[in-house]
Amino acid sequence: MNKIAWYLGCGLLNIVPLNAQQNEQVEVSPYELVWSDEFSTDGRPDSLKWGYEQGFARNHELQWYQEDNARCENGLLVIEAREEKRPNPWYRAGSDDWRFSRENIEYTSASITTRGKYSFRYGRLEVRARIPGGKGAWPAIWTLGDKMEWPSCGEIDIMEFYRIQGSPVIMANAAWGGERRWTAIWNSRPTPLSHFLEKNPDWLTEFHVWRMDWDEKAIRLYLDDELLNEIVLEKTYNGSLGEFANPFMQSHYILLNLALGGDNGGPVAQSAMPMRYEVDYVRVYQKK
Repeated sequence: MNKIAWYLGCGLLNIVPLNAQQNEQVEVSPYELVWSDEFSTDGRPDSLKWGYEQGFARNHELQWYQEDNARCENGLLVIEAREEKRPNPWYRAGSDDWRFSRENIEYTSASITTRGKYSFRYGRLEVRARIPGGKGAWPAIWTLGDKMEWPSCGEIDIMEFYRIQGSPVIMANAAWGGERRWTAIWNSRPTPLSHFLEKNPDWLTEFHVWRMDWDEKAIRLYLDDELLNEIVLEKTYNGSLGEFANPFMQSHYILLNLALGGDNGGPVAQSAMPMRYEVDYVRVYQKK
């Protein structure tokens, strides 16, 4: 990305025309960059910023998460989903838990997270990424709250991509706790992929910027400056299991992952494998 454009976006550089009058006001960004990863060093993601989820994680997804499927190359984070069959080291015959009842791993991928390394409350999160669009793909950019178990911790989905009744959608969501354990209250907004393809048939081959603007009143989720969803925080208080707290008034950490199949991903098209989810940067800004 053009670094001058980045500095302008950070509010770190203001360009004033040479013929500007001395008393002419110059617009200054209210945000300053407080944390980022540009993925500029080849190899594994920066261990001071990112950790990894391991194994089978959630939603009956097909992939086994492992570190080997995340790398930095040519200024990008690459999360790659691959067909990779081997015995499931968690396997327990007769288990009722899907993570332990599978004899074999069929697919591998990666999920990286700033949990325990970086969290933030309020501000702006920007992620520039190119997502895979093959059947079965379920890439995401999301956050979870530092305190309480899910969903009372709060979840913000800046981006999810999957299929609903066979049609691909871009999701912009938030979830919080109700009166039943592990059962969330959702504010979800699906936007059909066709909405973007009609404007740009090459949309899936290009990079796009997902953004969250978050303050004490609302969460606003954008894609290439188009508002996809607005969540008003006066309506997002947990139920009794979450101590009636508002999970979006605490700090959250960041997750980037590429899931396959599961509850929302649907059947995986073998012709779409391997899949690449590429991230150019992750940037967090806060108001000055």
